[in-house]
Amino acid sequence: MPIHDQGYRHYGGERTLHGRAWWVIARAAIRERLRERRFLALMLFAWSLFLMRAVQLYVASTITQAAFLAANEDTFRQFLLQQRVFAFFVTIFAGAGLIADDRAANALQIYLSKPLTRIEYITGKLVALAVFLTAVTWLPAMLLVLLQIIFSGSTDFIAAHLLLIPSITLTCVLQVSLAALTMLALSSLSRSRRFVSMLYAGIVFFTAALGRVLTVATGGYAAGGRVQYARTPWILVSPEDTLGFVTDAIFRRGVPPGVPIPLAIAVLVALFAASILVLERRVRAVEIV
Repeated sequence: MPIHDQGYRHYGGERTLHGRAWWVIARAAIRERLRERRFLALMLFAWSLFLMRAVQLYVASTITQAAFLAANEDTFRQFLLQQRVFAFFVTIFAGAGLIADDRAANALQIYLSKPLTRIEYITGKLVALAVFLTAVTWLPAMLLVLLQIIFSGSTDFIAAHLLLIPSITLTCVLQVSLAALTMLALSSLSRSRRFVSMLYAGIVFFTAALGRVLTVATGGYAAGGRVQYARTPWILVSPEDTLGFVTDAIFRRGVPPGVPIPLAIAVLVALFAASILVLERRVRAVEIV
């Protein structure tokens, strides 16, 4: 029986650079969601408002009597605010199980062993959720800007609104980052994606309701007994309302003087920091020797 040499052999496979493992995690999460028909239906439905706005831009550009439908900066601000509803459901559907499912299957010990680091693991999960959120916020908004240029046949609209694209981009970065980090932090707290979904929805709706209750309790009324929620500091209780307030400031709309913009930005920064702290505590690296 022949004896084969069992000595050292050079590795003949493909060599990859370190620090790219996050893309493997992100790609796997993206593919898993894209296999679900319900999620694909949700993503398609999230573009329904884009189609309505596209029709509005076309009609305003081709019919003189419909000039009142012409786009301005407020058109795109309102579009981004309305898309928050779809972003909310996409966040729950695509993000609730990102870490919770791994915890339920006790897979963190495998994922976080060498050579995959904790930062790469979290980055991959964040990128996967951010891709879907960007697809229903920034991407349709930029396509609307492109359609406005095509329908008008000139770049005069962009020349007259030079800060429009930066405003859209900055707003979407804040919206996507806040939703992705918050959901990922909540997902690391439980093994059940259903519980994470309810927790995220509860935070969004409860904080908004709490802010309005506190406004009423502290006499936040205007003439005629109408509640002026946006004019009181209690708006900062709700992350979503705080984000909407900062969005108005980014698009240079008149913001209520009762709420300092730096304070609203500080609240968002605090939410980012809290989410990162939770991830740092709940996602622990495990080394297998």
